[in-house]
Amino acid sequence: MAELDLTEDLVALESVLTSVLAVSKPNELAAEIDALEAEAADPNIWNDQEKAQRVTSALSRLKAKRQKLDGAVSRLDDLKVLLELANAENDIEAKAEVRHELRLLTQAIDSLEVETLLNGEYDSRGAIVTIRSGAGGDDATDFAEMLMRMYLRYCEKQSMKTTVLDISYAEGAGIKSATFEVDAAFAFGSLSVESGTHRLVRMSPFNSAGKRQTSFAAVEVVPLIETTDVIDIPEGDIRIDVFRSSGPGGQSVNTTDSAVRITHLPTGIVVSCQNEKSQLQNKESALRVLQSRLLAVKKAEEDAKKKELAGDVKASWGEQMRSYVLAPYQMVKDLRTEYEVNNPDAVFDGDLDGFISAGLKWRAGIGR
Repeated sequence: MAELDLTEDLVALESVLTSVLAVSKPNELAAEIDALEAEAADPNIWNDQEKAQRVTSALSRLKAKRQKLDGAVSRLDDLKVLLELANAENDIEAKAEVRHELRLLTQAIDSLEVETLLNGEYDSRGAIVTIRSGAGGDDATDFAEMLMRMYLRYCEKQSMKTTVLDISYAEGAGIKSATFEVDAAFAFGSLSVESGTHRLVRMSPFNSAGKRQTSFAAVEVVPLIETTDVIDIPEGDIRIDVFRSSGPGGQSVNTTDSAVRITHLPTGIVVSCQNEKSQLQNKESALRVLQSRLLAVKKAEEDAKKKELAGDVKASWGEQMRSYVLAPYQMVKDLRTEYEVNNPDAVFDGDLDGFISAGLKWRAGIGR
């Protein structure tokens, strides 16, 4: 049996891992872990609950990162040895094991590479995702609902906790808009590249003539605020309205005025929440969303990158960043990165890893 030659694969993998280590700076990472461990060991740290949680959370995250880095280095060294043994013994099963480990290690190092790109000021935070239907009538509102399910499925597969805060149902099919919270580390960093206008092309199920229809939906992603953020909202700057929650078709799902809508008068930002049964809980959730959006605006004003955080996203022609084509052929393509797949069903079921990875590399100016 011929010798198994994986020289090019191993060289490419080692090159990527070397780049990841260079960006991760293991020595600085170790020093940061030592400093946090010293803080965590202070018996008085729990006198300040917020600080204690912040320190322990950061320590846990950095230790996990170092473990992944050390593990990748060790696995690559082991793989080289395993390949030499498999070739020396000309063992078919050993060679199959080498190929399998190469695939797994490639996935692990690719994942590490993506993590190193999540180094923005708010990348480590949770996220608030808002989806709005655009041009296209019933197809657009149906598309907006498809996108909401897609992102919720993605989060579920990534073990990210989600909470739907508000849904505005359309009179026909789908939704006019929806807002949900993603409470997971680096949720904002990952999902922020999904902000923009999405376009769907398909044979419309709402068109009796069976013609092809193009519709649009906008996705906005802003970072979830933390207790350390200072977003002062004077009472005079907001108007609070209460109303009854409702489900599809206007059917009442709540007999009290528990839903809350908050309007921020200086900016015109409007948020609403009807997920909770209590008016007080809905008010707290709506204020949290408002603060997250104001935080995004504040950041945008500071560094002139409004589109990076929230953006002026228009759900219409000429603005789309991704196309989902179901007819006359099957393809989902990101127009910024040129990344594409030919399985829209898998994408709509939350298979977004490739798009998010490509988006992060595109944003960082990295091409592979």
